[in-house]
Amino acid sequence: MFKKKQDNFYFDNFVACADSAVQAASMLREVFEHFDPQLIDQQLQDIHAIEHKADQQRHELLNALVKAFITPIEREDIMDISRNIDEVTDKLEDVIIRIYYNNIQEIQPDALPMADLVVRCCEAVKAMMEEFPNFKSDPKELYQHIIEVNSMEGEADKLYIRSMRNLHATCTDPLTVIAWREIYNYLEKCADACEHVADAVESAMMNNT
Repeated sequence: MFKKKQDNFYFDNFVACADSAVQAASMLREVFEHFDPQLIDQQLQDIHAIEHKADQQRHELLNALVKAFITPIEREDIMDISRNIDEVTDKLEDVIIRIYYNNIQEIQPDALPMADLVVRCCEAVKAMMEEFPNFKSDPKELYQHIIEVNSMEGEADKLYIRSMRNLHATCTDPLTVIAWREIYNYLEKCADACEHVADAVESAMMNNT
């Protein structure tokens, strides 16, 4: 029973950290949908609080890992998955940071579908981590989640290219172009980070079966 509880801790921690990413992504979408430049300072603090909570969750996992004698999967895989989930939340915070320090006053229309897709990516990552404990007994559904995340990352690439094209075709202010190029780049990095989690999970499946 104690061994089962120990194993559950790692999988539950993955889900909790993925949930932090979902919260951060939802906040980002809310910022974009109801943008108010007067609120961005507080919103930056709010998303940093989520990122800080995610860091604490990861530290709890690493502290447990140091003391553990036996782990449900290889230690390197636990560390890799945890690091990649944490990177998702970091990249989401990076988007808000760039909205803040570029003093953005208006959200570009193409940013909204990208934000929606990032939320979906993060939700898919959380669903993947919820299914991860079953990777030995029933891997089929987990593979479907991995494929879904990879597919969304490809969709994000297309949105990124289209958004960059529209930005350069329609915006005449060079400072706005520079700022939004960076913001779009980090939105795309959010989707990339989700794919990296899926890659880490797939690698862990190969290493532990």
